[in-house]
Amino acid sequence: MTTTNRTRRACRRSGTVTLGALLATAALAMMLVSMPAMARSADQPSDRFTLARIFDLQWAQDPQISPDGKQIVFVRGSFDIMHDARDATLWIINSDGTGLRPLSDPDVKAGSLRWSPDGTRVLFVTSKDKQAQIRVRWIASGQTASIAKLPAKPRELAWSPDGTRIAFAMFVAGKQRTHIANMPAKPKGADWGKPVEVVDRLNYRFDGRGMLPYGHTHLFVVPATGGTPRQLTFGAVDDRGSLTWSRDGKALIFSANRRAHAAYHPNRSQIYRVALDGGEPQALTDRAGPSRSPAVSPDGSKIAFTGFIDRNKGFHQNAHLYVMDRDGDHVRQVMTDLDRNVSHPQWSADGNGLYFQYVDHGVTRLGYTTLAGKMTVVADILGGGVDRPYSGGSYSLSPATGMFAFTLSAPDHPADVAVGRHTGADSQTTRLTHLNRSLLGHLQLGTLETIHFPSSHDGRRIQGWILKPPGFDPSHKYPLILEIHGGPSTSYGPTFSSDDQIYAANGYVVLYINPRGSTSYGAEFADLINLDYPHHDYDDLMSGVDAVIKRGYIDTDRLYVTGGSGGGVLTAWSVGHTDRFRAAVVVKPVINWYSWVLTADMGYMGMKYWMEGYPWEHTKRYMKRSPISYAGNVSTPTMVMHGEVDYRTPAPSSVQFYRALKMRQVPTVLVRIPGASHHIAAKPSNLVAKIAYKLGWFACYGGPSAGKQVCPYTGKAAP
Repeated sequence: MTTTNRTRRACRRSGTVTLGALLATAALAMMLVSMPAMARSADQPSDRFTLARIFDLQWAQDPQISPDGKQIVFVRGSFDIMHDARDATLWIINSDGTGLRPLSDPDVKAGSLRWSPDGTRVLFVTSKDKQAQIRVRWIASGQTASIAKLPAKPRELAWSPDGTRIAFAMFVAGKQRTHIANMPAKPKGADWGKPVEVVDRLNYRFDGRGMLPYGHTHLFVVPATGGTPRQLTFGAVDDRGSLTWSRDGKALIFSANRRAHAAYHPNRSQIYRVALDGGEPQALTDRAGPSRSPAVSPDGSKIAFTGFIDRNKGFHQNAHLYVMDRDGDHVRQVMTDLDRNVSHPQWSADGNGLYFQYVDHGVTRLGYTTLAGKMTVVADILGGGVDRPYSGGSYSLSPATGMFAFTLSAPDHPADVAVGRHTGADSQTTRLTHLNRSLLGHLQLGTLETIHFPSSHDGRRIQGWILKPPGFDPSHKYPLILEIHGGPSTSYGPTFSSDDQIYAANGYVVLYINPRGSTSYGAEFADLINLDYPHHDYDDLMSGVDAVIKRGYIDTDRLYVTGGSGGGVLTAWSVGHTDRFRAAVVVKPVINWYSWVLTADMGYMGMKYWMEGYPWEHTKRYMKRSPISYAGNVSTPTMVMHGEVDYRTPAPSSVQFYRALKMRQVPTVLVRIPGASHHIAAKPSNLVAKIAYKLGWFACYGGPSAGKQVCPYTGKAAP
């Protein structure tokens, strides 16, 4: 524990007994309901981005360019404030930026867009009366027809090369095999509640999906003119990886983990071929690691895919690009010198190269490589998120024309549709849509600056970004929020973030960093946290705070910290190792690794790759890296927030930290979000609540606040 700000720490402790007496259960509930009002600002200028304006945001997803390169269909995402949901409707735009218009009924959510090979039709997936459908729209006539009504949502849709069939993957329900007890008959009219459930699988629930039904995912083919889907694969295995067609249309090429007891071998997917005329799938690869995203060359002679040789350790392992003969022979890696994670390969029209997506220093890029491994950058910056500035985005390709469509993001707008053309060593890109111009065009947003600084641990160069409030004045002293990304194997980048823009609009400087362990800086950098997380990534974060403070515009008495998931881990770790922060908000954290591996949906993978052993065999290692072990050091007022049906970082972890701080009478509250999974922001109201409660908590401890409402946690007027 550092010894800075001891006076402030003593002041906090002097009020904890009274605070603990005040926070009875009923009073606490009333206080939490009233907290968002503390984050609202009646005096906030009309040209600022506000919480209410989040509901008006729109963004582009999955832009699919037509085979002739002349049109792009995409999913237009938005929030439905009346039904507290996310909408997804289909739109189309010409590649020259004209003709933006809807392609689907605005009341029907749709996705999984794919052009037919001849460019005359677009298929998509929608749901009506809770039944999934594959629908096709004829572009020239505007007519739409349902070609299949399905018992489960289809995935990985793909047109056959001649456009006469559509392949897809779909879950097929099965029956629970376990029969243990014979119950006596109920008396007539008796209500015994829900029946007992028997669980016999390692993975029986999954975040965002809840309890997993019994059954398996298999492959199907349906005529493009409609008809009965025909099942191609069977058995007690899951064929839920990406799929494509052989060029002769006689087989499907797909990725799947078809091993027995696949849940115990999560990184063992292979590439398979299954003939449409029947028979067992044939394995084309047999590698000690995952093989994914198969892409068949234009002449059908080769298959590209991504994957890696599994080292059975670490949070992250870079996927590389490989090419093999169509029968699985002569596998070789392309671009042996690219130390980045490669995804979504697509062939060029001449078959001499491949396009792919990767992230470099937080920036998502589109690249192209020849088969000899000569690489060029085709486009950046791709993006796709709304609430936080994660690296991401998507693209599609018109191989015959060299044109491509992608999602373009920047600090001042969420994802829009952009188009480009790759001509040899050169490429040009153009932004086509401005979906938020009427919302954001007249507002003053925070401005973003890239920062680099040395880590106090080893001098390693670390990258981050500073978001400055509208009207920033370097002679003024601003409060600082350190916002920590999750993962931990992911990265932030210079893209739009509703969370951070709201913080900036309320007068905060926001700092976000890619500490060691983040992806997009090479395998060695990502592997620095192997069996050592959290630890020196904390040093990187604190070095970033110090670097911004040296610029002279930060009020060092008003430092705040927050983060979700892996960022929640590091936030809890931070307040257990320093008292420099005035207040903290820990969101959906792992607090105890021992209990996490035994309760989380991906706990087995965490045990196998992150901890390398069962918790009862390595208790000291588990507890050394668990923030709960340092709860006795915490003096920072800390809010803990979690979703009630979060199976990725289950709620009991948050409760442990809250109870530990409560026992010690550290100022703390527990914010529970009913019905929310790990993706707390899935519902727009929860996205807004997440930000509002953070601002309310920080306002209790010196953060900017409108008016002079009394903060229920300090008994003082918010400044």
